[in-house]
Amino acid sequence: MSNNPWTYYVLYLFSVLVASLSQVILKKSAMISYETRLKEYLNPYVIGAYFFFFGSSLLTTFSYKGVPLTMGPVLEATGYIYVGVLGMLILKERLSRRKIIGNLLIVAGIMIYAFL
Repeated sequence: MSNNPWTYYVLYLFSVLVASLSQVILKKSAMISYETRLKEYLNPYVIGAYFFFFGSSLLTTFSYKGVPLTMGPVLEATGYIYVGVLGMLILKERLSRRKIIGNLLIVAGIMIYAFL
């Protein structure tokens, strides 16, 4: 892996994206009716989502080699943006004005923290 610290930041942001994708897949699975409780928990959506979440956890842990611990929660906040966009694309959810304003505030907070 490169010694460039930005590589670790990009990797961290990618891990948050993967975790967000996992959440959207779990929601998609929850929207389906299953015949039994076992099929509700052991289906391709749920298994795939947990596989992605596990991979995301490994990427996040590895990313901390180059990302300060104080920056982790700030980067993790991008997950709200990813979930909103992925929900729109995959689940066909609408982005309300309130959600858009909330996401803009999150981005502003990230920028303020990152550049101060």
